[in-house]
Amino acid sequence: MEFSDLLARVWDATGGFDHPGDQTLDAVTITGPRVVLPSAFDVTGLATSAVAAATLGAAQLHAARRSAPVAPVEVDSGRACDAFVAERLVTPIGWELPPLWDPIAGNYRAADAWIRLHTNYAHHHAAVRDVLGADDRDGVQAALADRAAVEVESAIVAAGGAAAVMRTRDEWLDSPAGQATRDAPLFTFDDHDGTAPAGWVRRSGDLPFSGVRVLDLTRVIAGPVCTKFLAAYGADVLRLDPPGFEEVASLLPEGTVGKRTAAVDLTDREGRAAFEALVAEADVLVVGYRADALARQGYDDARLAALNPALITARFNAYGWEGPWRNRRGFDSLVQMSCGMAADGAAAHGTDEPTPLPAQALDHATGWLLAATVARALTRQLSASVSTHIKGSLIGTADLLYSLTPPDNPLTAAVQTAAELEDTPTAWGLAQRVPMPGRIGAVGARWAHEAGPLGRHAARWESDR
Repeated sequence: MEFSDLLARVWDATGGFDHPGDQTLDAVTITGPRVVLPSAFDVTGLATSAVAAATLGAAQLHAARRSAPVAPVEVDSGRACDAFVAERLVTPIGWELPPLWDPIAGNYRAADAWIRLHTNYAHHHAAVRDVLGADDRDGVQAALADRAAVEVESAIVAAGGAAAVMRTRDEWLDSPAGQATRDAPLFTFDDHDGTAPAGWVRRSGDLPFSGVRVLDLTRVIAGPVCTKFLAAYGADVLRLDPPGFEEVASLLPEGTVGKRTAAVDLTDREGRAAFEALVAEADVLVVGYRADALARQGYDDARLAALNPALITARFNAYGWEGPWRNRRGFDSLVQMSCGMAADGAAAHGTDEPTPLPAQALDHATGWLLAATVARALTRQLSASVSTHIKGSLIGTADLLYSLTPPDNPLTAAVQTAAELEDTPTAWGLAQRVPMPGRIGAVGARWAHEAGPLGRHAARWESDR
């Protein structure tokens, strides 16, 4: 499948409505090798089309705000693939990043199957320790050697941890969780007529998302990728976390660039009042928590709409919005294990060990595609005064990737080029990072805030009404 065909497909999936013959796609030029990241799956096509869709969405919004034609959009497949491994390419200058993975995170051989443990958060590490009675790799492997993988997976999840058994594609699709999501669309859209004016429409600026207030309730990679893109093109992005929350430290240089970060405690009256004030004046809410997380805090869809009828919401989770796993903790590497990708990768490489994608591609693609849906929802709000509620998932992105026919010889045809990095200031010192891929005519992406620790700003909006 050619890049243009891939873009047309994801553009349809991120719009929420049919638009046959959409001439907007003619504004996009895609260059670069057809295969950059070697994989049994079309990861290069997914990366390139996802970046192109988000960039085109921003260009379309920018044009609509100025009543002008859509500016030319250019995307290079090599630079898009660099962005999909951006967290691995951050290069500190004169300082060091901690390891990306916790010491006991990874794949283990249980008595009957492989299982992956995700322990990058302290409470997930503690769950594994409590279930297995071990706190180092050798001890974990010894504890798993005579236990059934599914039994351990269930015990860790029940203890508040995160784990996934390596299943084949057929095993996943035959499971209740797989059956519940196999025919789900990549995104679902629920439109509501605007009952209050959207604040961002009255604000001006020279970037596509200038004046748009984005409340960021996301962690790790997918959500931060989405909100980083919005910030790069002008949005006022405020990330909220509980006081004292510790993000995976090595992800902060990528996950916080361009944003402000604040701490709000939803368990006390003052924190809830602050959160509700932010929601009331936000334009977009991006949520990457489990499906029931906000509702358990008292903020279901009805409550959010009561606080702000014009609010656009963009939510995603790991395992989809239907079925027994809708509230299950999950991460890119775990979803790859669950849905068959790690097993299919192993078969393609002639090994029995789990073989993941060459990037956290489900995370990155979900982030870029979610950004495209937000851009298009804002464009619709501008023209039709509707507020859109968007839902996606990592498993939905995995299903999309399964549906793409890879190019010939995808493991050997890759043309990898050296990454182009740019200098960037951070709160920890100078670093080099992957620049924003894609171009919109003469519109340049830029960062209003340097990357830095969580909770370092006030919980208020920066832009004026």
